[in-house]
Amino acid sequence: MAGRGDEEAQEAHEASGRRARGALESDVLAALWAADGPQTAREVRERLPGDLAYTTVLTILSRLHDKGMLVRHREGRGYAYEPARDEASHTAQRMHSLLEGGSDREAVLARFVSELSAQDEHLLHQLLSGHGDEPYEVERSDRKR
Repeated sequence: MAGRGDEEAQEAHEASGRRARGALESDVLAALWAADGPQTAREVRERLPGDLAYTTVLTILSRLHDKGMLVRHREGRGYAYEPARDEASHTAQRMHSLLEGGSDREAVLARFVSELSAQDEHLLHQLLSGHGDEPYEVERSDRKR
C-alpha cells in the first residue's frame, strides 16, 4: 500500500541517486523475508537491486542485528542472518508503535479505519469478531502497556 509519502521518498531517491532514510534496511529485511533460510551478507547483496558495496550490506545487517531485528548464526568465518520475526509480526509491531506514539489514539484509529478499502474493512471486521478465515492466529491482549 503505497502512499504519498512513499512516492515523495521515491522521487527524492531518483533525484539524488540515494535511497531514502531507512529504505536500505527495509530492502534488506524484504530480501531476508523472501529467502528460504539464513543468508550471508554476500547472498543478501545479490538479492538487492543496484550495485551496493559488500561492506554497506554488512553494516546494515550488523545494525539490524544490534536492533534485535535479525538473528545471526556462525557460518565459516562470518555469519548468516535471518529475521527475528516474520513480516506480518514486524509490520504489526510498527503499526502498534505508531499508534502508541500518537497523542489522540481515538482519532488515529478513526482515521486509519476510514481510509481502509472495503476489502480490508471487511477483513478487519472478521478478525475483530473472531470469524476470520485467515490461516494465522491473531493474538489479543487486554493488558495495558
